[in-house]
Amino acid sequence: MTLTGKPERPNLVFILPDRLRQDTSAAYGNDWIKSPHMDSMAAESFVFENCYVTQPVCAPARASIVTGLYPPTAGMPRNRLVMPPDVQTIAQMVPDDYTTGYIGKWHLGNEIIKQRGFDEWISANDYWWPEYTKPGDRTEFSDYHESLVSDGYEPEQSHPGGQTFSQSQRAGMPPEKQMASFLADRAAEFNEKHRDDPFVLYVSTIEPHPPFAGPFDGMYEASTLPVDETFMQSPVESTLFNRMRAELFGDCMRDGIPTATEQGMRQLRANYHGNVKLVDDMLGKILGAADGAGLKGKTIVVFTSEHGDMIGTHGMIEMRTPFEEAARVPLFIRIPWLADRETRVPGNFSQIDFVPTLLELLDQPIPEHLQGVSRAAVLRGEADLLENDVVVQHNGVGDRDLADECDSWAMSDEVLRELNFLNTMPWRSVIAADRWKLNLCAVDQGELYDLNTDPGETRNLFDVPEHRARVRTLAARLHLWQARNGDTAPLPTV
Repeated sequence: MTLTGKPERPNLVFILPDRLRQDTSAAYGNDWIKSPHMDSMAAESFVFENCYVTQPVCAPARASIVTGLYPPTAGMPRNRLVMPPDVQTIAQMVPDDYTTGYIGKWHLGNEIIKQRGFDEWISANDYWWPEYTKPGDRTEFSDYHESLVSDGYEPEQSHPGGQTFSQSQRAGMPPEKQMASFLADRAAEFNEKHRDDPFVLYVSTIEPHPPFAGPFDGMYEASTLPVDETFMQSPVESTLFNRMRAELFGDCMRDGIPTATEQGMRQLRANYHGNVKLVDDMLGKILGAADGAGLKGKTIVVFTSEHGDMIGTHGMIEMRTPFEEAARVPLFIRIPWLADRETRVPGNFSQIDFVPTLLELLDQPIPEHLQGVSRAAVLRGEADLLENDVVVQHNGVGDRDLADECDSWAMSDEVLRELNFLNTMPWRSVIAADRWKLNLCAVDQGELYDLNTDPGETRNLFDVPEHRARVRTLAARLHLWQARNGDTAPLPTV
């Protein structure tokens, strides 16, 4: 590939799977996973070494991705909310001559309704109908549901409109009927339909989100699957919240698989990586369709995730933690007129900066209300991220019962109530440019990790006297960030 000339009206394709860890491609050091399409994209893209979510929870993270606002400012501090009507997405910030499309998981309220400046809308989820603001919409089904019904599948899960497909039903379907496959087909159709128009397209699938089961469960041998050094190791120097989560997830049933044994947790991880193939195949089909339609030289393609998943790291499942496996995700950006080979981008990047960066790359003005800043100069080689701090948050109150992640569990009701109480407490984390991380919560143990020498975050240096000055300096950076962004989460005095 050689550099192309910059197009007059660039397109944007943004691909967003759910719970995709950073370490799921060769670009981030995985030498055993089969992810050829990720590898192919990385080979001609900017590869960001440290991309962080604003919050390792679905709806808050994706709110930042499409609005350029931190979750509380976007009105989405947690899941199961409806984003306020006055909050704008990037689709409302591009000119009217751009065709805008959203395909797949939305998770910001009114799941099946075209909204927020998007001209075309393909829906895929039927689980969040309680957040639909118009009661009449609650009996309607997603486009993905209707596609499966038209193919002869019979739904089994109760829904106000009758029956819909459960997550376990979806997981048991053949590859071509999985959500990622359905969305890839719809994205390919969008590319062909709008090949002569400038467009912005977002495609978001639920895979490799649980169930930890799917059509490629046998793709990796669980007993020999490579695992990290903290696999099934309780985070003994971490917060009480994380230690209790490890206790819950270390002895439960998840998708019929026991997590108390190494073989069980390995099986969950093997199945997870099987589902990564669905994401990789989706990526390949979308890129192939765009390139086949002659759009490669005039289209920006972004591939990232809304957060990761612990799947056994530190003995935990799920996210809701500042540990790297939950908060740091892959990020490839393919811009054929700026790079024609893999170009590493060191330093810290926050997803709060997506909207302003993409607007500048599309030659559009950047609204003043955005809380992120454009990093387009980094992609042009005019700046870098080596001095950039990023902030990750958790906003707690009103969040889910953590045991919902399990089929059954050994933890007593009393201890589970305490764990869920701790989950209501907000925390803030700063990852400094020099790769030191400070995590603060008003009612829990503080954490300080040197990611340079301890990437597995096993040695908490928060109470080590020689690091007191560093703790105070990083805490001051957090307080400054709070002042700049109107953040009111209580933080402890250090």
